[in-house]
Amino acid sequence: MSSPIVAGLLAFGMSGRVFHAPFLNTSENFRLKAVVERNQKKAHEYYPDIISYNATEELLADDEIELVVINTPNYTHYDLTKQALNAGKHVLLEKPAAATTAEVKELFDLARSVNKHLLVYQNRRWDSGFLSVKEVIESGRIGDLIEVHFRFDRYRAAIGPKTFKEGKDMAANGITYDLGPHLLDNAIALFGRPLSWHKTTGSYREGSQVDDYINLHLKYPNQVNVYLTAGLLIAEHLPAFVIHGKLGSFVKPRTDVQEDQLNEGMMPTDTAYGIEPAGSEGKLVTFDEQGQKVVEQVPSKKGDYKNLFKAVYHTIREGALYPVTEEHIAWQIKILEA
Repeated sequence: MSSPIVAGLLAFGMSGRVFHAPFLNTSENFRLKAVVERNQKKAHEYYPDIISYNATEELLADDEIELVVINTPNYTHYDLTKQALNAGKHVLLEKPAAATTAEVKELFDLARSVNKHLLVYQNRRWDSGFLSVKEVIESGRIGDLIEVHFRFDRYRAAIGPKTFKEGKDMAANGITYDLGPHLLDNAIALFGRPLSWHKTTGSYREGSQVDDYINLHLKYPNQVNVYLTAGLLIAEHLPAFVIHGKLGSFVKPRTDVQEDQLNEGMMPTDTAYGIEPAGSEGKLVTFDEQGQKVVEQVPSKKGDYKNLFKAVYHTIREGALYPVTEEHIAWQIKILEA
């Protein structure tokens, strides 16, 4: 068996604490060695043996670290990825990969030139809801697709404290680059590159400097229409997944539990991890041979971000194709920046 990949985190805020460290620490495929903590030193409370560096340069100078997780604010992704690749590290990069397609191309070209892997962290491919939708579509039970809706509905009227999301002069700001990458990656993972698209954005919160609403209409072959929506002033949340086909419909709320479980301290090795509670099932509506409507509750698939990290390991150690490809990211950013 290959040796574990030695990894370091560039931040230990909510993202590092919830979405990365638990997986790197509990998997035999990784060894979490270090983190960058510029101000408060909290990582040792969770991982007593972890090294806490004061600056990115210190972590990048650690020759034992092979994989750097870039989980810093959006506007830093481009520069820090270049620094990490030039330091000879593989990179696991949080979304958005960059603000523009030109930056994305430069980063992937650089990764190839230094013979390192640049892997973009799109964890929502392993949400229970998305996995449930994927299974229903691939089963053929709703037939050829007509219309697909994916949503992120939130109600947050106040301007958030994170200036990298809320500041008009920050690269990759607003809901377009915050939730847009999740929605687009789900669509691209299922359907590939759209034939065409139309984007509508808006800014509705009082005092907002950035877009807090986005709707994307993607057109695919065979007249398949995909609608992606995210908003911060949606008081009544609609189902996150609505799929209509020629034979039926599937409706599912966004009830993936992984983030809440991890935030509450559950480890991804726990047997209850990723399992949605009763009442979170999707609804499949079809018609039988007599033309009678049939309504079926479809149990949710188990969500599991561990599979993302398994893919990272197999790509770095075995050269396997990482499921979130360079083309996927290029298509995504092209649409976001349009």
